Amino acid sequence: MKTFIILTITAILLTGCETTKPYDYTNYVKHHPKSILVLPPINESNEVAGTYSYYSTISKPLGELGYYVFPIGVIDRFFKENGMPNPADMHSVALDKIDEIYGADSVLYIILKEYGTEYKVLTTTSTVIAEASLIDVETGIVLWSGTVKAIESSDDAGGGLVGMLVNAAVTQIVGQTSDRAHLVSKVANIQFQNPNHLLPGPYKPQK
Repeated sequence: MKTFIILTITAILLTGCETTKPYDYTNYVKHHPKSILVLPPINESNEVAGTYSYYSTISKPLGELGYYVFPIGVIDRFFKENGMPNPADMHSVALDKIDEIYGADSVLYIILKEYGTEYKVLTTTSTVIAEASLIDVETGIVLWSGTVKAIESSDDAGGGLVGMLVNAAVTQIVGQTSDRAHLVSKVANIQFQNPNHLLPGPYKPQK
């Protein structure tokens, strides 16, 4: 007799910017950037690997939105080789210096508020919450600020208590061999393309 273990994703909750009214894009439209330099996020979560696991998922959604995104590996390596070994140091670099070195139109600063997977007896929850601000390099004006967030909760769709216990155990084993929060980061970052978030860039293909 074969035993089939079914892992089901019962909820992926997506929420965008915590705002009750449309974002004011006056400054964004006035200084609409063509390029974005994304600095490694400052990590306030309990997961040490969160910074670069999240960071590696940011370029694709911004590129798809129509912006030139400076290669994140090059950016990270350059700052480290010039005496700034951590994101907090990188975030303190003056905008005029970034302009001098890269000529970027804007910088995206990110604070990773939550990142990781919590294993409980019957459920497993992966959470990614990031606060971001897009800053115009020339003027220092905030073009946009907001939050991206994704939560994945997995449990058993049926089978009673025994099924839920088995499912939770298998989910935890799978989680030990893969970073579930990394996948959730991709879902969170897609929200940069949502209303009340970043405006389409100049290189976004026209439908």
